[in-house]
Amino acid sequence: MMGTLVSFSLMAICVRELSGEIATPQTLFFRSVVALVTILLILFVSNKPLKLGTNKLGIHTLRNTFHFAGQYGWFLGIGLLPLAEVFALEFTVPVWTLLIASIALGERITVRKIAAISLGILGVLIILQPGVALIDKASFIVIASAICYAVSHTTTKSLSSSESAFSILFYMCLIQLPIGFVLSLSDWVWPTGLQCLWLAIIGITAMTAHYCMIKAMQHAEATTVVTLDFLRLPLIALIGLLMYAEEFKVSLLVGGLLMLVGNVVSLKQPRKINTP
Repeated sequence: MMGTLVSFSLMAICVRELSGEIATPQTLFFRSVVALVTILLILFVSNKPLKLGTNKLGIHTLRNTFHFAGQYGWFLGIGLLPLAEVFALEFTVPVWTLLIASIALGERITVRKIAAISLGILGVLIILQPGVALIDKASFIVIASAICYAVSHTTTKSLSSSESAFSILFYMCLIQLPIGFVLSLSDWVWPTGLQCLWLAIIGITAMTAHYCMIKAMQHAEATTVVTLDFLRLPLIALIGLLMYAEEFKVSLLVGGLLMLVGNVVSLKQPRKINTP
């Protein structure tokens, strides 16, 4: 999980450094280029055969269209909002995933899921403080981004039964690369030396974040992973304070903690009562 925390934090810093210099679609295009090259290098040096064929190209396309939109909103938010607020609002992804999975996949709504959704919505209200503070429109961009991520996560469930994690990552880069390229043509800017470094780090950390998260899920319970993932919030708040003099609001921590509790509640398995 430390690899995931560091990867997401580094990615956020690089996106902030590129904000206003290179358009978001172009940043996403180069992210896909670097990640795809990395995957192909792994494929080349690996001695094990890696299955990349698929009969679910439509689902891959749907997943990555929403994933691209989610990343687009997340990258925009990083350039417009304090880093801690972007990360806090991102923790609503499991809440939207519960709702969408219940509607699209027919998953049963339980008391735990209702509690998780309620805590998640309450956390968002505490962060945004409607009626108390003027809500930044960029906050809604990040929330929309979280909803797009949730759709992406939901479609991943239908892929995970037959597709490997490597295959899902491969098609993620392959499909999102042309989307980013087409959208970046109108505002294309050739990156300079330092900008190339930021773009390379974004592409690499995008891969390492996914890889480390998958490995963490394999070696620890989901509740443990979700709890440790919450450490991204104080970490990015500290980075925002030291690097960009951003103010850290207590409401972000309180709202984020409520969403964390909701996520843990939804993942916690009820104890089985042993009958004599």
